[in-house]
Amino acid sequence: MTDETRKEREHNLRDIFRTMEAHRAQAIREAYYKAIEGLSTLAVMLEMADLDMGSPYECLLIEEHLIACQAMDAMKASLLGRIL
Repeated sequence: MTDETRKEREHNLRDIFRTMEAHRAQAIREAYYKAIEGLSTLAVMLEMADLDMGSPYECLLIEEHLIACQAMDAMKASLLGRIL
C-alpha cells in the first residue's frame, strides 16, 4: 500500500467514525481494545505455561504463543487501531 493510499484510507476511516452512531463507534473501539488485550494475555499465558511445564510436546505451546503474536501484529497493522 502506498503512503498516499494509506493516508486516504485513514482519512476515510476517520470520516466513517465521525459520522457513525456514537454507541456503535464506542462498541467497536471497546471490541478492538479487548481483542488486543486478550491476544496479549493469551500470548503471555502460553509462553509462561510452556516454560513452567517444560513441555514434552515439542514446543506446541510456544508455537501457539507465536500465532497469538502474529495475530497481535496483524491487528497492529490495521489502520483501525491508529484512529481509535
